[in-house]
Amino acid sequence: MNETMVCAVGNVATQPVYRELSAGASARFRLAVTSRYWDREKSTWADGHTNFFTVWANRQLAMNVAASLNVGEAVIVQGRLKVRAEAREGQNRTSADIDAVAIGHDLTRGTSAFRRTARAEPATAVATATAVGAPAQPEPDWHTPAGQAPVEQAPVEQTPVGQPVTEPGPPRRRRPAAVT
Repeated sequence: MNETMVCAVGNVATQPVYRELSAGASARFRLAVTSRYWDREKSTWADGHTNFFTVWANRQLAMNVAASLNVGEAVIVQGRLKVRAEAREGQNRTSADIDAVAIGHDLTRGTSAFRRTARAEPATAVATATAVGAPAQPEPDWHTPAGQAPVEQAPVEQTPVGQPVTEPGPPRRRRPAAVT
């Protein structure tokens, strides 16, 4: 499939609009991308033409966009470019949309604090792990081919947060005792 992937750096021009649809969550906002150029006469940087894109985000990205982005923030958007032409009220109009794959704050123009979102886990794995007192982690679906015995694995030790992880090294050689 041939698609035009773009990476646009600009500012959020409108407040993101979040919607829950039958196909899942969706969010959209307008992105303003302004080119900059060096004006030789004034010996300074100047703003060029501003392009506006409608950015579309779906599913988890849409929820994170609605919770993270506000008007005026500098962002980087990567996604598929879609250009549409339509006739409205006797005028031909062209619009450019970006179906976003990734969106993030532009750290060259500010700081950001990342917070990982919680994943929804199956209720049975959470209930079983919580009842036993173990951390809520889903059990992998291991498959053993017919006729083979399952291989036992040694338990994995967990190191508390902030503690250095030490790996066992090669065995140490003992020096022979000095003969006197």
